[in-house]
Amino acid sequence: MIRWEAAALGAACAAVLGGCGSIGTLGAPEAPLWLHHPGSALSVELRREITAETRKVGEMYEHGQPALDPVHRRLFVGSSDWGLYAVRADTGDVLWRFETMGPVQSEPLYDAATDTVYFGSNDGALYKVRASDGKLLFRFMTNAEVSRRPVLRDGVIYATNANDTLVALDAETGNMRWYQHRTPAFGMEVSGYAGPALGKDRVFTAFSDGTVMAYDIKDGSEEWVAVDLAGEAEQATGEAPKYLDVDSTPVVDRTATGEVVFVAGYAAGVFALDAEDGTRVWSNDKAVGVTEMLLWRQPAHQPRNGKGPMVPERKLLIAASGLSGLWAIDPEDGRTVWRRNLPEGGMSAPVAVAGAILVTTSRYGIFLFSPLDGAVIDGIDTGGALSTTPVAHERRAFLLTNGGSLLGLHITAPPPVATSYQAPPP
Repeated sequence: MIRWEAAALGAACAAVLGGCGSIGTLGAPEAPLWLHHPGSALSVELRREITAETRKVGEMYEHGQPALDPVHRRLFVGSSDWGLYAVRADTGDVLWRFETMGPVQSEPLYDAATDTVYFGSNDGALYKVRASDGKLLFRFMTNAEVSRRPVLRDGVIYATNANDTLVALDAETGNMRWYQHRTPAFGMEVSGYAGPALGKDRVFTAFSDGTVMAYDIKDGSEEWVAVDLAGEAEQATGEAPKYLDVDSTPVVDRTATGEVVFVAGYAAGVFALDAEDGTRVWSNDKAVGVTEMLLWRQPAHQPRNGKGPMVPERKLLIAASGLSGLWAIDPEDGRTVWRRNLPEGGMSAPVAVAGAILVTTSRYGIFLFSPLDGAVIDGIDTGGALSTTPVAHERRAFLLTNGGSLLGLHITAPPPVATSYQAPPP
């Protein structure tokens, strides 16, 4: 394993001032803080070639994200070789492979209640297969590539495709309940599109014409007047933006005063919208080019030395942009907490793992950041290009390289550090 030092990001790997990491019990909240640079925090525990050699033509790219079934220790991994794989998470052994009619560049959705997997393919279809053996249960043709993760609630599966269409299907049969479609914008678009996000009684998504919408979760009726983020960008700059897209999947947060929806326009920046009517709560027009977001949470916890008052819960909206880097934004008011430049090239969606933030980059490998100040905790050069987003659970993470290798990573938290508590000044 080769470690990238300061030059990999063009900045020193500063000491980590904050973050958290704890393995705990399965599904336990992550609370303890990263208090210092742990050194070798990232390590590769598993490397297994899984994609079909006969399908490798030219340079392959893997743009999806694995899904994890931690109870049965299974991974579900889509590949550019047109297949969805079920893989043992501990050994990397392939359990089964399901063939589609196009590359599978989506994040599957594993439903533990029915032991089934939903996933999309570039062939335009949404699939449901049995997780135990990959048997097809239904295939629904949407007529455009499906690369975003579907979402499931109360027996209905919601999915979007690359043709600005949102569909709601019966999760058992695959029959359509309702759909919504917007005419795609004319002109240049950034590669990618938004997925669906569920609120209390609404489903939120965004479109290539720069609009964000809310629909009734039961019948698909419009709940908002379209929120035009492209128009916001034009008003702010005085000229029509080159790219109108809203490619970030909305992120929903429940607060003491109600639901808030976070969404990013490629040219307009990041917005917080009131989930009830779509009115603006705040905006950050500096965070441009954002295509992926994560709401990172640090639960309330005792200090690691056991002294002093409880540390309150903290939230940060982590936004990834190929133009402007990695951002941490205060979800309460839109204030920029920190921003970090990344090496030129693409960047994956940010992923929370062991209290830190994990991202892959297309040219320089994998990096682990402190969410509290953006300091680099560790980095690994995998020896090849990366386009996929990792999946993480507790202290483990998995991803597929562009060459078709499944990597299993381990994140080592630093040991507790004894420090004396000092009360803050009055």
